[in-house]
Amino acid sequence: MRGIGEARAAGARRRRGIVLAVTGLLALLVPLTGPAAEAEPKPTVEEVHARVERLYREAEAATDAYNDAEEKAKKQRKEVERLDRAVADASVRLAGLKDEAGALARAQYRGGGVPMEAQLLLSDDPEEFVDDLRLARKGQHAQRRLITEVTGTQKRLDGYAKKAAGTYERLERSREARAEAKEEIEERLDEAKELEKKLKAEERERLRRLERERAREAQARWLDSGILDEIDAEATPAGKKAIAYATDQLGKDYVWGAEGPDTFDCSGLTMRAWEAAGVGIPRTSQTQLAGLRRVDVREMRPGDLIIYHSDASHVGIYVGDGAIVHAPRPGRQVTVAGAGTMPIKAVVRPEA
Repeated sequence: MRGIGEARAAGARRRRGIVLAVTGLLALLVPLTGPAAEAEPKPTVEEVHARVERLYREAEAATDAYNDAEEKAKKQRKEVERLDRAVADASVRLAGLKDEAGALARAQYRGGGVPMEAQLLLSDDPEEFVDDLRLARKGQHAQRRLITEVTGTQKRLDGYAKKAAGTYERLERSREARAEAKEEIEERLDEAKELEKKLKAEERERLRRLERERAREAQARWLDSGILDEIDAEATPAGKKAIAYATDQLGKDYVWGAEGPDTFDCSGLTMRAWEAAGVGIPRTSQTQLAGLRRVDVREMRPGDLIIYHSDASHVGIYVGDGAIVHAPRPGRQVTVAGAGTMPIKAVVRPEA
């Protein structure tokens, strides 16, 4: 009996030892796996503002790339359609010419292919033969013309087909570029939205206030430079029409890739504004910078376009008194803002 009791006591001691060992191990692991170790420091509103601004800027740059690829794709689709029509027309013409050539060949076969000199010697009526000879000469000229036209049409057809193949290839590259830009835009926007979503209501309001404060500070610095003292030009009739169109869109949502009439991105708004004034301009802020005449900031007038940031990723239309109308970014509406609230890269003029 004593042996059994000793064995039970030893077993109990072993169990206590195991429990104590496991408890000690868990105590060591808690600091490594507990909430305090896992949680990252919560970013401040200022840090969120900086990250959100960066993400929206990157999304806007990608939107420009998307719009540029879309514009190229539109032109390439039109070129493909034109080439398809040209190939179809040339194919029909070539088929007709081949039928004509076949008819000539059959006519020669029926004539036995006898040379003209032999036909003259064998003819019972030389005068009739001369008339036939004239007709034959015309036939030879027609044959030469036919051969030339068949050859030319075939060359054109081959050229159209080769050009169409190249255009299809460029169209596919534009589609790929557009798809990549779309993916990048959506990633940046989703990340920005997630950052803002994590903020409490009062923090989101503070973020809005911070955005407004930063914009006011930038505008104040721009105005303090005395820039408006030198800007006194008036809008042209076309410029007034462009401004009127832009201001009529106030309050409409920004949507990337949109060019109206219900939603806009920044360059879609400026393009449509000048289109309403009867002036066609490029689609994106970067191509507007590249394709329109630059003017000095001190010489700008209402209606001119102000291109922003070093990568020319944003654009607004100057409306006078140091202000622009622009479509800011996703989650915002077309609005009036200070012309100096963002870094100005250049000013361009849609009018000649």
